[in-house]
Amino acid sequence: MSLTYGKKINLSFIIQKLPNDKFLIKYYLQLAKMKALINYLLQYGQLSQVQIVLVKSKAKKLILTTGKYFSEAGKVAKQVAFVTNGILRVTYYNHEGLEITKYFIDENNFAVDLNSYTSKLPSTEYIQAVTDCTLTVFSADALKDLSLTIIGWDNIIGKITEKSLVEKVQWISPMIGGSAKEKYLNLLERFTQLANRIPLSMRATYLVTQSSLSWIRRNI
Repeated sequence: MSLTYGKKINLSFIIQKLPNDKFLIKYYLQLAKMKALINYLLQYGQLSQVQIVLVKSKAKKLILTTGKYFSEAGKVAKQVAFVTNGILRVTYYNHEGLEITKYFIDENNFAVDLNSYTSKLPSTEYIQAVTDCTLTVFSADALKDLSLTIIGWDNIIGKITEKSLVEKVQWISPMIGGSAKEKYLNLLERFTQLANRIPLSMRATYLVTQSSLSWIRRNI
């Protein structure tokens, strides 16, 4: 049985056709969930079927419940996550001890503290689950193996990193200057669907204080 990328997968049909083998069913379910990751990678370069199998073999599934951390300040980032389902946020505490959210990361995006990961220095920020999340995770060693084995892998990762940095700027730049009201309206306009999935308390840490956010919502 093969799974064709680019086509919708009927998981119920697959399970019905499989023998009553829990391990085999689990394998095909995991394979289907990695479809989003592989399709994402293929947007930035070519991978053969053998290379795709290798990529899958290096990935691990991680379930992160709401409020749990994927990475933490004070620790070196040693793994990279692809968000299969859910929303993460990158957050830190300023010199006054206030929690500040820099940006959010939703499905079909990678998450990592790139500075900590590349420099191998302790991180200054947290990556936290805003909702229950399903992540596909690669360790630093796994990514190194892929880099050494797959020709063109570094080019794929380079393009993805460039895209991620541009999106990071899109999140952060509107927060520089402007009133709290303008920032809130910009959030709703540019990231409408995502904003509606984020609790108000976390929207407040991206924008202003909770009291200011309540005032803004009453006056727009």
